[in-house]
Order: sequence, then C-alpha cells, then structure tokens
Amino acid sequence: MSRSALPSAPVDVHQIVRERYGAAATRADSGASSSCCGASCCGTDDAKDPITSDLYHAAEVQGIPAAAVLASLGCGNPTALASLSAGETVLDLGSGGGIDVLLSAQRVGPTGHVYGLDMTDEMLALARKNAEAAEVSNVTFLKGQIEHIPLPDNSVDVIISNCVINLAVDKPQVLREAFRVLKPGGRFAVSDVVVRGEVPPDVRKSMELWVGCIAGALEEREFVRLLGEVGFLSPSIEPTRIYKAEDARAFLKDAGLDTDRIADSLDGSFCSAFVRAIKPGLRS
Repeated sequence: MSRSALPSAPVDVHQIVRERYGAAATRADSGASSSCCGASCCGTDDAKDPITSDLYHAAEVQGIPAAAVLASLGCGNPTALASLSAGETVLDLGSGGGIDVLLSAQRVGPTGHVYGLDMTDEMLALARKNAEAAEVSNVTFLKGQIEHIPLPDNSVDVIISNCVINLAVDKPQVLREAFRVLKPGGRFAVSDVVVRGEVPPDVRKSMELWVGCIAGALEEREFVRLLGEVGFLSPSIEPTRIYKAEDARAFLKDAGLDTDRIADSLDGSFCSAFVRAIKPGLRS
C-alpha cells in the first residue's frame, strides 16, 4: 500500500455520515451551532472547531439565514475563491444547509443557477427552508450521492464543494462524475482537507475522524494525480489553513486515541486547501 492510499472504508460510511450530518442539521435548525471535528460535531454550542470556525466574513452572510450559517461544516469558503460570474451554472457537492449555494446564487445572479446536491434528508429540508427564507429562486436542491451526480453530461460551468470529498468512499468516482457534468472549459474549485505527509494508521482507521473530515483526506500529491488521471488540466492545491498540534488535540479529544502522542505527530500534517482544475475544451 502506498503512503497515501486509504484503508478499505467500512461499508456503513454513507449511513454514518447521514446520521452525523442529519443531527447537525437538526441542531442548526434549532439555533445551535455544530462542529465537524470528531465527536464534538454534536457537542456543546461553544465548541470552537479549528476547521470550521471563522470562514465567512460578517458582510458575506448578511441576508443569509442564521440556520444556514450554523449548519456550515466546511473547511473553507469556495464561493470567495471560485470567481463566479453572472449567468453561470454552479453545482455544490454536499451542499448541507445551503450556505455556499445561497452565496453562489448571489454571485451568478438571476440569469444563473445553482444546484446543491446532498444525501441527507435533514440537510436538504433545512437548505430548502433557508432558500425560501432568503427569498432565493435561482437554486435547486437535489438528493443523491456525490459519487453519482443526478445531472446530465456537460451541464454545469463550475463545481464547488466544502469539506465533503474527503468523506467519499470512492474519491476517483467523485472526480470522474465531476468531470462528466462539467462543460468543456468548466472549473473544479473546491475547499477540502488534505494530508501533507504521513498519518498514523490509527487515525486513518478511525470512523469518528473519517466523518469529521480528517481520516478520509487525500494526500495532496495524490489529489493532484487523481485529477490528472480523470482528465483535468492544471490541477493545483493552495493551502488556506495549516493545522498545528494544538488544533489536532481539539479533533482527537473524543476519538478514544492517545491524544498527546498523535497530536504531536500530526503537527502540520493536515491543512484546509483550495483545489482547482479545469476541464479541457473551449467554453461556449
């Protein structure tokens, strides 16, 4: 097995993700914040997640329903980095409570459209409620898995995602599907957690951390390689937040692992990053 290869994922990954993020949606709808780090996803309201905190400026989320902000479990702000233009069609993979869909809808305007894809019923219900509250009409929320996108070939200009691809069992399939639905010249522009170097095997095996965005993360060179194999051009990874040992302790504390030993070994080994690539061809 190569250094960056992942162990075989348990067969119930999708169900565990649904349960965890369904609970997060319920909490957000009730006005409580959530975290994606380890068991603290359903922890106290005042838990400060080193991955999900402080990603959006106050001015950006003006007019966005509070529940959409509370349900945000991302690791970046792809809408701020994707350079969306008026009239474009955007797809958000794993759209959750809808914050990035609603922000994208503002940027593409009434002549554009944004699709949000999620497999969790509670998140979809919350996202639709948030879109209605925000009086946004140029959005559509779809139920499905990101490994099987329910859209036609060559149908979207931009794909965004916020800390979701790391949760997928079959990441090459996710990238193949992203490539399929993008139009020629379309842009892949996602935020995700990536690995920089070795990761302890017990972290890789931890389902708690898999669901919390950590154990399933791709090594950065592997991510670039997979994008190229699928057919994307100019793949690149730009770190946006590098996690230190003290951050690692926050997401290890409830996972039943040797926190001090593993945290020190993870210093600088994970980062949030903006991942870009382009589908070949001329834009229409």
